[in-house]
Amino acid sequence: MTDLLKINFPNSQALSSLLGLALDGSRLEGVVLRRTNGSVQLQQHFSATLSLDPLTNDPLLVGREIRNHLEAAGIRDRRCIFGLPLKWALVVHTKVPEMPEADAASYLEVEAERGFPCDVSTLIVATSAYSSPTGEAQATMVGIPRNHIELLEQVLRAAQLKPVSFSLGITALQQPGADASNGVLALLIGESVVGLQITVGGGVVALRALEGGENGQHLNAEAVSREARITLGQCESRQAVRRIRIFGPRELAQELAEEMQSRFQPMGLRVEVVTKYERGEFGLHLPPELPVSPASSLAAERLAGQKGAFEFLPPKVSAWQKFLTRYSSGVLQKAAIAVAAVLLLGGSVFGYQEWQLVRLRSAWEQMSQKARDLDGIQANIRKFRPWFDDSVRTLSILRQLTEAFPEEGVVSAKAVEIRDQNVVTCSGITRDNQELLKTIERLRAAPSVTDFKMGPIRGKAPMQFTFDFHWAEGREK
Repeated sequence: MTDLLKINFPNSQALSSLLGLALDGSRLEGVVLRRTNGSVQLQQHFSATLSLDPLTNDPLLVGREIRNHLEAAGIRDRRCIFGLPLKWALVVHTKVPEMPEADAASYLEVEAERGFPCDVSTLIVATSAYSSPTGEAQATMVGIPRNHIELLEQVLRAAQLKPVSFSLGITALQQPGADASNGVLALLIGESVVGLQITVGGGVVALRALEGGENGQHLNAEAVSREARITLGQCESRQAVRRIRIFGPRELAQELAEEMQSRFQPMGLRVEVVTKYERGEFGLHLPPELPVSPASSLAAERLAGQKGAFEFLPPKVSAWQKFLTRYSSGVLQKAAIAVAAVLLLGGSVFGYQEWQLVRLRSAWEQMSQKARDLDGIQANIRKFRPWFDDSVRTLSILRQLTEAFPEEGVVSAKAVEIRDQNVVTCSGITRDNQELLKTIERLRAAPSVTDFKMGPIRGKAPMQFTFDFHWAEGREK
């Protein structure tokens, strides 16, 4: 149910031009107002009688009829504010005990369920809070059948109109929140009913549709006065009411004023007929030719950036919200939750992975230049390493050979070949076979000598020999 204390008004943007419409029975009145700085200009004004009822006829046909009236009046505006018939409204009053603001909404929801004669879910409910003369916090809750609003939205859509607000015309004519409205009983003469509103303490105390009109031409002033007096007598704030203001066609308003004076002047109430807007009303400079009507007041109030006492425009529901509402129970709900959980988990994993990749890319960008410099140094090392071998491997091999051969020269080397600094081939002569064997043993015992192989031996005195081995620098046996 709509929040009963704080109505969520649609996102209001600064409007420079607005079409105000008000439906009263079969009569549709409209005005187009344009705001320029602090002034309002009347662009178009029309009044028409609809042959089709928006609640019982095809919305497309009703919308086409309204569109025809708008085109006949030369109206091209699309955004409109619509005044609902007061006879659509259901009203409930309640006292609001002292409690935290967060709990007040729940309390009013319970009171609405108890007070309205139908299921609250079938209504769009708005609330006007006020303070009684005794200081008690009270509230007036007004409900409009949701089906009526939906049908009206279809009608306006067919008429190529975009509503920015649905409200009540009498609350715009006599704004409850204005200081001048404190202690006022307002009457609005309509086509078949007379709207009654009592405003005290910054809110609407009473709201009724009184029977007494007849096709907008005749008025049962006596019946209206009697019902108004009964309503005032039932109102707890009746002692605070000081004025009666009558809106409507001049002749009928004057007739009703005369009847009201005879009944209410002895009670100390002043009766007046409203024929023009007061200076600076709504905080705007209004043109003198602007008719005093619900349509004019609704449009001027909205152009002034003020919110009406009641708002019945349904909140816009997205397609996703509709889907969730439709499939919000049973197996589908569990499946949807499971799928959502899987998607969330998968998204979290991929999100973490992407974050890691971004972090690593950032770190690499910071060190990439140093890495390229190191790669260049390594390439140069590999290229020039054979020329800069600080181990002096060749000399180490020759030294090992020298130490293995006997000092007396019994065994001597004629040729030493070193390939790739680790493959050694040695050929020589010896006069003593035993000394040659000792030389070979000393070479084999050297730590860096591996894969020792003895070659062919020729001759007897002297003998020619050949051997080869691999040199492994730094090897331990």
